[in-house]
Amino acid sequence: MTQSTQQLSVLGAGVLGGQIGWHSAFKGKNVTIYDISEESLERCRKTHANYAQQYIKDLGASNSDIEKTRRRIIYTTDLQDAGDSADIVIEAVPEIPKIKIDLYEKLAKYLPDHTIVATNSSTLLPSEFAQHTGRPDRFCALHFANLIWISNLAEIMVHPDTSEETVRIITEFAIEIGMVPIPVLKEKNGYVLNTWLVALLNSSQSLITNGVSRPEEIDRTFMIVNRGTKFGPCGMMDIIGMKTCYDILHHWGEHDNDEQMKKNADYIKTHFLDKGKQGMLGGEGYYTYPKPEFLAKNFLEVPDKSMVNEIVRNVLNK
Repeated sequence: MTQSTQQLSVLGAGVLGGQIGWHSAFKGKNVTIYDISEESLERCRKTHANYAQQYIKDLGASNSDIEKTRRRIIYTTDLQDAGDSADIVIEAVPEIPKIKIDLYEKLAKYLPDHTIVATNSSTLLPSEFAQHTGRPDRFCALHFANLIWISNLAEIMVHPDTSEETVRIITEFAIEIGMVPIPVLKEKNGYVLNTWLVALLNSSQSLITNGVSRPEEIDRTFMIVNRGTKFGPCGMMDIIGMKTCYDILHHWGEHDNDEQMKKNADYIKTHFLDKGKQGMLGGEGYYTYPKPEFLAKNFLEVPDKSMVNEIVRNVLNK
């Protein structure tokens, strides 16, 4: 008999944690969302209200579907409440090893024996945390993409002690919530998605940090050569959230002693985080929401000749 995966706890009410929790509830799971502060949970509740409208628009959800989704979600700051009835726990806290380790060690004493723990870490390896969970055989990575209801993939990556049963259960869970499972054949920082995504975003941020190009021109270039995509790298950073972008660039800049990456992290801190700009969910990042410039109908069109003088000034940096 396959283990139940009906009771899900999501640790971390940020961008992806909030999405995983809402989408899983929409797909019929009972979800507890945990965060350390009521302020974070309140932001998550407000974001979920926005998701309700997005799911009606993008997925054709009915008002009944949305109401059922809401009733399946509990928000809490009590870690024991999040742990003691969970079939699956998905950790989605900041991309800082110390924070993750501390959380796993506190969580371990509350979990039932059967509970599977998965990290949604975007760049870190499950083997870095397995022993801290107290159940290395029931631990792996399950990494989601942003805009989970559209970009419906879930990368599955194990460490040497992950059991086959754990992989089977987590794969079935991913399918049950409408994800396409992406097997990662060996441990790799960045998995499949972020191996190229972090490189893309870091390169794009370098163009801005070093004064080579502006956000809208970087995105315009990307969207023209990738016709059909809805946003470019700077729009992606807004969607991911500036705090997550900073955490990743700062961690790997220090880890690899990469001076450019460190400069990029400092740029994001100075120009966004220090000014309270969090990205799309906060209403402002590289663009202003809910109507960012890259959604304008003429964003990718050939400009009128009346724009020549402005373009010349930009080329000459005047």
